[in-house]
Amino acid sequence: MEDGYTRIDQFNDKATAKLAKHYKGVLEGLGEDPEREGLQETPKRVAQSMQFLTQGYHQSAEEILNSAKFKEDYRHMVLVKNIDLFSMCEHHMIPFIGKAHVAYIPNGYITGLSKIARVVEVYARRLQVQERMTNQIRDSIQNALDPLGVAVVIEAQHLCMQMRGIQKQNSVTTTSAFTGAFLEKEATREEFIHLIGSKLS
Repeated sequence: MEDGYTRIDQFNDKATAKLAKHYKGVLEGLGEDPEREGLQETPKRVAQSMQFLTQGYHQSAEEILNSAKFKEDYRHMVLVKNIDLFSMCEHHMIPFIGKAHVAYIPNGYITGLSKIARVVEVYARRLQVQERMTNQIRDSIQNALDPLGVAVVIEAQHLCMQMRGIQKQNSVTTTSAFTGAFLEKEATREEFIHLIGSKLS
């Protein structure tokens, strides 16, 4: 990728052992036999999986943005849309899956395009609620780049609504957060909404 990002799975051995012990207890609590062939390595695999899915706690969105911050005299909207996101609902620890659309209007500085997607991932890789994550993405870009405005829209399907609870399979939750020109100028906000709904021909 353009920012030199390479996925590296790194697990803390102490955390893995501690978590695996608890997951073994969960299996037993569910009435399963954690010693049967198919489950013997499951506690360790889940422990490592959870460390990967929550690695955003150990990452800084603003550091990522500042690592590719460039002076540029460009004052029009920069939009990165349809950013895939996968996160974990903090209420049930069940996934929610969707897309983020992020735009900003530079005020003397831009950042690498892939950094915007990385910021989304930093906050998605935590136990989350969609509303908070939307604000966190907005605020990190505003704080790091000091742009003329930031806009964030997230559309997601929550498996806690689809698999349990009300069990509505086609429900989609949309959240939005704006600063600056996107908040103050209706035309700018409408342009953003139009662009995230448009498709390339």
